[in-house]
Amino acid sequence: MPVFHHFALCPHSRFIRLVMGELWMEAEMVETSPFCRTRDFLAMNPAGLLPVLVEHDGQVAAGPDILAEYLDETRGLVLGDRRLLPESPGERVEVRRLLHWFNVKFFHEVSEFVLTEKAYKRLFPEAFPGDAPNTNAIRAASANIRYHMNYVAHLMARRNWLAGDRLTYADLAAAAHFSAVDYFGDVPWETSEAAKSWYARVKSRPAFRALLADRLKNILPAPHYTDLDF
Repeated sequence: MPVFHHFALCPHSRFIRLVMGELWMEAEMVETSPFCRTRDFLAMNPAGLLPVLVEHDGQVAAGPDILAEYLDETRGLVLGDRRLLPESPGERVEVRRLLHWFNVKFFHEVSEFVLTEKAYKRLFPEAFPGDAPNTNAIRAASANIRYHMNYVAHLMARRNWLAGDRLTYADLAAAAHFSAVDYFGDVPWETSEAAKSWYARVKSRPAFRALLADRLKNILPAPHYTDLDF
């Protein structure tokens, strides 16, 4: 059985967990600190970043975008017309563009700020010696997320899903990042009915159930976090 190294609220890990859920793919789940720098972990992924998948034959694939491509190449065909990375070059370009938008742009402008200030500094103080929560970073994330919600609404006004007519990696990556922020109740859903409606559709999928069961030590989720009718 493959082994998957992840952290519960790491949005990049959550993205791949959603992909694995859509693929009905089983793996041994190993909770790993986002700041793990052990010799064994760095031997698997010298970059020291999550997520990391180790196949039963020892093949290692690491990083959200690389893992998404790898899982599509090795397991994506079983989904047929529900394949999460479409076959046509134009559609694939759009999915990859949105993957970069959420896994890079949204991450650096929103989810990284929220997770660092509200979770990582409390859970991993050794990685932030003497650092108190940065309220300016939290305020920046709060302002930035509205821009991203408006972009989701813009896409949904023209499409059935973010990248086109069907669910793709783009939706799963976006939902992974929004869900990590939503754990803390920091997504202003009341400001965008279109973004809320899209997220509710993804949140109601069976693959999302494991994410909704996640809990951080001594940090409870927002009351609406598990509510499908939020």
